[in-house]
Amino acid sequence: MLKLENLSKKYGKNKVIEDLSFSVNPGEIIGLVGENGAGKSTLLRILATIEKPNRGDISFNQFTYSNNRKEIRKLIGYVPQDIAIWEELSVKENMHFFEKLSFHSKTTEELRNICLDMNLDKWKDPVKTLSGGMKRKLNIAITLIHDPTVLLLDEPTVGIDLKSKKEIGSYLWKQAKEHQRIIIYTSHDMDEINELCDRIICIGKDTFYEDMLKKLGKEIVSI
Repeated sequence: MLKLENLSKKYGKNKVIEDLSFSVNPGEIIGLVGENGAGKSTLLRILATIEKPNRGDISFNQFTYSNNRKEIRKLIGYVPQDIAIWEELSVKENMHFFEKLSFHSKTTEELRNICLDMNLDKWKDPVKTLSGGMKRKLNIAITLIHDPTVLLLDEPTVGIDLKSKKEIGSYLWKQAKEHQRIIIYTSHDMDEINELCDRIICIGKDTFYEDMLKKLGKEIVSI
């Protein structure tokens, strides 16, 4: 279980996150929604150990973020909104490059299977020739090389075609339900959030998203 207790983060006098508490069980997909600047991306960076909170506690199973950051990082897969891959290299070369930096070793066959599971079959093609959807898939595939238990994704389907969105959504659902990974991700696509997520957490003071989600029948938590 991933557990957050009274988490707060501020930059100077600007309070971005204040007294945030919730928990996530294995196999759950949690959607984070809220207006720009509400703290969604900041929260993901904190959970990814890139930033530290000013106050509060985070724990995952027997590990606390404050005392076990090295161990926690081995369990986390983080996909930022900005695509972080080598455009001049092929899909294969990207996967091998990041495998060398990973906590786990993978064979070429294992790396390719990760891509094929996402319908990413452009194995030898330069990344610069791929569509936006294919690049998003590769970004996620790279994150899965070390078999993370928790996946954190910041707008993983922004700016891509509907087919790629559906394929990524189906893949994430499989990762959560069949492999019992915890998935937390942000999106402004309410149809996608409603279809994929077990619970939806509304962050920020603007009630626009909360009002939209009340009719969806999902468990909605406003923070």
